Amino acid sequence: MKVKGAREEIASKISHRFLVLTPTGEEIPIDLDMVEKNEKMASEFPELMKVIDFEVLGKKPGMAPPSIKLMKEKELIDYEPASDSGHFRFYPKGALILKLLEDWADEIARRYGAMQIETPILYDWKHKAIRSQAESFHERHYSVRVPNHPKKEFVLRFAGDFGLFCMMKDANFSHHQLPLKIYEYSKSYRYERSGELVGLRRLRGFSMPDIHTFCEDITQSWIEYGNLYRHYSDLAAATQVEYAIIFRAVEEFYSRHKNEILMLLRYSRRPAIIELLSGMKHYWAVKHEFQGIDSVGGSCQVATVQLDVKDAETYGITFVNQRGEKKGCIICHSSIGALERWIFLMLETALKAKIPALPLWISPSQIRIIPVSDSFLEFAIETAKGLNANRIRSEIDDRPNRMGYKIMLAEKDWIPYILVLGKEEQSSGYLSIRKRGHKATYKTTLKQLVMDINLKTEKMPFRQSTLPVLMSKRPVFYG
Repeated sequence: MKVKGAREEIASKISHRFLVLTPTGEEIPIDLDMVEKNEKMASEFPELMKVIDFEVLGKKPGMAPPSIKLMKEKELIDYEPASDSGHFRFYPKGALILKLLEDWADEIARRYGAMQIETPILYDWKHKAIRSQAESFHERHYSVRVPNHPKKEFVLRFAGDFGLFCMMKDANFSHHQLPLKIYEYSKSYRYERSGELVGLRRLRGFSMPDIHTFCEDITQSWIEYGNLYRHYSDLAAATQVEYAIIFRAVEEFYSRHKNEILMLLRYSRRPAIIELLSGMKHYWAVKHEFQGIDSVGGSCQVATVQLDVKDAETYGITFVNQRGEKKGCIICHSSIGALERWIFLMLETALKAKIPALPLWISPSQIRIIPVSDSFLEFAIETAKGLNANRIRSEIDDRPNRMGYKIMLAEKDWIPYILVLGKEEQSSGYLSIRKRGHKATYKTTLKQLVMDINLKTEKMPFRQSTLPVLMSKRPVFYG
C-alpha cells in the first residue's frame, strides 16, 4: 500500500493538457470544458472526438456493443460459463480468425527481426520487482494459491514483462548486441472489475503478442519506436478498423521530439490527440495508443508502444557500454494488442457499414459454393479442392434447402463470394459469381477467380478452415 500511495501522490502533483497534432504540424489546443460544443472539432476530427468523449470525458455508451450478440450468432465466440467472468470459448470459425491474427503478429515480429521466447504465466508475488510493477495496475491481477503452501501467493501475468525482464536480468550482453529485440506470444490475465467487462472489448483472459526492444540510449530507442509504430499502423490498415491515435508524453520530451512524432503521423496519414504531462508519473517518457472505436461510442486500446526509462533499473537489466561500464537499458515496450480486441473492432467496424463484411483475408469462408442440385455435388467438390489448393477457403452448401434460401443464408453469413454451380457452369467452364455488395452476378474462369482473390489477399496470412467442406457435416455450436 505504501508503494501505491507514493505513486498516487506523484501523479496528483502532475498537470496535463490536451491538443490535436495534425500531420502538417498544426497544433490545436483542446479545451475540455468547451470541446462538446466545438462543431469544428467534431466535423474535422470525428474519430478523435469519439475517443475524447469516451477516454477523457468518461462518457459511457448507453447500450452494449452489438458485436457481443453477433459473435454468438455467427458461431465465432461465446462466453464460457464454466470459467470466471471475462473468459471465452472460441468455436472453429472464431479460432481460425484468432490464429490468422496470431500468424500476422508472428509475421510482424519476424519482419522486425525479433527473437521469440516463452515464459511462465505464474509468478511469485513476493518477487520485489514484479510486485512493484504489478501494483501500478491497482490490484488488477489474479491471485493464485498453491496446495500445501497456504502462505505462498502467485499472480498470473498481465503482460509479457515479468518473465522477459527476469530473463534479461540474467542475460549478459553489450552495446554490440543492441538494439536487442524479443517477441513473445502468450495468454495474459487482468482481473478487470465485473462492471467493466464488456464482451471482447474488456475481458480478463486475452491473447497478447508483445515485442520488447532493449536499446542503448534515447536516440536508438526512438528509432526502434518508429519502426514498431509503422508495423502496427500497417496492421491497423489491414484489419480496416476505425481507430484514433493518442500520444501521451512529458512536455519536455515532446518539445524535443515533436518532429519525430510528426513523421509517424504522416506515415499513418492521421491526426493525433496529444496529452502533455508536466512531469513523469509512470515508467515511460512517451507512449502512444491506437484506440479502436466501436459502433456505440466506446473505444479500447489495441497496439501501443511505450518508451520505458525506469524498468531496467527496477529489474537490474544492464548492458556493457563502449567504456566497459554496466549501464541500464532504455526499453521499448510494445504490444500488437490483445487479439480478441482486434476481433471485436473488426466486427464493430463491419456493423457500421451499410453492407457489413470482414476483410477478405480473415473471413472464415471466402467462397461458398452452391450446387443447383445433388447431381452437381461432385463438380462442386472438385471446384472446392481447386480453390483450397490455391490458398482460398471455400465450402459447399449441400444442405437440403432451396437455392434462394441458400443464397440468403450466404448473405447473412457475410460470405465474400457466392459461387452457383449447375449445368451451364459445368459445360462452359465459366463460373457464376456473386460478390458481396453487388446485386448482379458475373462470369469468370476458376483461374481468373483465384488470381483476383490472391491479389487481394497478397502478403496476408492464410490458413485452411478446420470445418468440414460440406456444410451438412458440421455441428451447430450455437442457437
